[in-house]
Amino acid sequence: MTTAAEAVSVLRASAVRGRTGVVVFDTVGAFTAALDEARTGGAAVGLVPTMGSLHAGHASLISRARAECDVVAVTVFVNPTQFDDVADLAAYPRDPDGDVELAGSAGADMVLMPAVEEVYPEGSATVVSLPSLSGSFEGESRPGHFDGVATVVAKLFAMTGRCRAYFGEKDYQQLALVRTMARDLCLPVEVIGCPTVRDADGLALSSRNARLSVEQRKAAPVLYRALLAGRRAIECGSRDRSAVESIMRGVIGQEPLARLDYAAAVDASDLSSPDELGGAVRLLVAARVGAVRLIDNLGTFATTPELAHPGRRQSVTTSPVAPQHRLDDERHPQ
Repeated sequence: MTTAAEAVSVLRASAVRGRTGVVVFDTVGAFTAALDEARTGGAAVGLVPTMGSLHAGHASLISRARAECDVVAVTVFVNPTQFDDVADLAAYPRDPDGDVELAGSAGADMVLMPAVEEVYPEGSATVVSLPSLSGSFEGESRPGHFDGVATVVAKLFAMTGRCRAYFGEKDYQQLALVRTMARDLCLPVEVIGCPTVRDADGLALSSRNARLSVEQRKAAPVLYRALLAGRRAIECGSRDRSAVESIMRGVIGQEPLARLDYAAAVDASDLSSPDELGGAVRLLVAARVGAVRLIDNLGTFATTPELAHPGRRQSVTTSPVAPQHRLDDERHPQ
């Protein structure tokens, strides 16, 4: 693997001669030292934390970091503390060689691929927990999951130092938790949320999609259709949270291969569940398609009647019109 001095040399050469390939680290010390040296020279660092099995969604994060930062670092680490099912951890797809190739082609300068012992040394006892954001939805379905996420991301931020960190909006609850954690711990990290990348049929890109059978893959876009139906209901005037959630549940219920976990309409800023929706709203769904658990979300805005038509009453309906594929906050690979 690469020493800090070699990494800095490669990064300097890249700045002079153009891209020279991605540098791979397996130790935290060398990775941190290389980034410290880069910042000493005035470089702005972009970080893309991942669990590997990289796909076009990850590539979009890396490409954005490349466009906005001088040095781009990707971390590939399947974090054991965020899994509540040993079988799920064992089944999680891994492709280290492919990950390095994709990261480099998308614009990464370096990749950290540490062993578990590098991230969690013997005797590790510290856990980062945000109960106000981790007890519902994914946190309720996967006890302890977000403690593992918050802890490992805090560690990755500490290893990287001052940077801009890029996360996809597909894991919206995770994004909210990471932003809050970085703010509350005064970490020198700007957390950037990036739009979800989808296949042509609307399915959000995920490493878990590779575990779907052909029939399950055909069924999986039902999550996105449920979100579109919920958004359309809000666009048509519904402000009743329960009614919107019922519409989304109904769409999922029409797919025999899908087993709903939750369908929720929440305040986009704090994930609370007001009876009456208003302002920025995030629609969340989770379901199992076969044995594979998938999540997705979509943003919308619930304008109050007074804001939409000042001085005029507006009728409200909870009946959704057939959803239209407006993708102004989503990205489809070309």
